[in-house]
Amino acid sequence: MITPPKTLLVLMAFLLLLAAPADVTAAPTKYLLDTKASRIEFIFIMGGGRQKGIMPVLSSLIIVNPANLTLSRVDISLDVAGVRTPLPFVKPALIGPKVLDAARYPTIRFVSDRITLGPAGRLSDGAKITGNLTMHGVTRPVTFDAGLFRAPDTAPDDLGVLSIKLSGQISRSAFGATGFSDFVGDIIGLNISAVIRAP
Repeated sequence: MITPPKTLLVLMAFLLLLAAPADVTAAPTKYLLDTKASRIEFIFIMGGGRQKGIMPVLSSLIIVNPANLTLSRVDISLDVAGVRTPLPFVKPALIGPKVLDAARYPTIRFVSDRITLGPAGRLSDGAKITGNLTMHGVTRPVTFDAGLFRAPDTAPDDLGVLSIKLSGQISRSAFGATGFSDFVGDIIGLNISAVIRAP
């Protein structure tokens, strides 16, 4: 069940909307993920009820290109065994061989390959990030709704700290994570809130 996402993809996460036009003179910048200020949440239906969990980020590579936001990219890996849910009995089943099989597939990885800006030319208001998600040994294309924002009360050219919002959903069965299908729903929602900082 997932993912994404510690990731994801979410995982996973990275570029949402700049409130002002990009500075075309700015160079691509490799940002660092602030893990304490970031959260990768997955949502699933179990026994008819809505449940949530979180998954930690194992590693991340996030590059923002202010001169051409569509050339920005993200590569995020999540730690499957580090998953947490409010229900203690869920984790063993989730990381066990019938679902994510953490022993054989310890990470979930999202690598972006295309960014589509919103109608206003921003990374929000309709922006999308598409890439390949690898989970349970299966790689499939996924698309997230995206938004990238400057920190509140900062100058338009201050890109030192950026906030990201990503959201989307996947079918766990499409990745071979089919266990307990009579009790747990197939569709997994992903909500990624992250803070990234320039070095």
